[in-house]
Amino acid sequence: MNDISDELNELMREANRRRFDDPPGARRLYADAVKRCRIAGHQKHLIRALKGLGQIERDLGHADIALELYNQAVTICRAAGDPLLLAHTVRHVGDIHQDEGRWTLAEPCYQEALSIYRQQEETAGLDLANTVRPFAALKQQNGEIDEAKRLWNEAKDLYAAANVPEGVARATRELARLERKEHQ
Repeated sequence: MNDISDELNELMREANRRRFDDPPGARRLYADAVKRCRIAGHQKHLIRALKGLGQIERDLGHADIALELYNQAVTICRAAGDPLLLAHTVRHVGDIHQDEGRWTLAEPCYQEALSIYRQQEETAGLDLANTVRPFAALKQQNGEIDEAKRLWNEAKDLYAAANVPEGVARATRELARLERKEHQ
């Protein structure tokens, strides 16, 4: 069993390496990993393979295919009982909806992911920050300025604690944008 697990891990590492330089090759490798995971019954590897394939489809502009793959991963996550993996996967479903302008579908995804992350002691600050940030952007898009500011401040603090200067800079820019908008 360990050999197949090692093979699947290597297959997905190679697919991830090819993500930007050879998307069709990465897609083929992830699709192969999905098939192998289904045959072997490796649920956690299957989740990872589905998400990897979904990310490639997102990169290629195939949002509906990506959404289907991520939704399959969510279903498996729910059955597997891994809350952190579920939160991460649901957040990506929210991101796809938000990228497609489906804000009413994105919001419950972010709410669920945040709820899960806030309940888990093991939640990494960066995972929380990466969920708060798109939720802040969604609130900003919807004109919920006070809530957007609260979330951008939280994201800024989380990114600072995780030592991610790009995240701090983005949150700072968005907060300044909101301040300017309020004073116009």
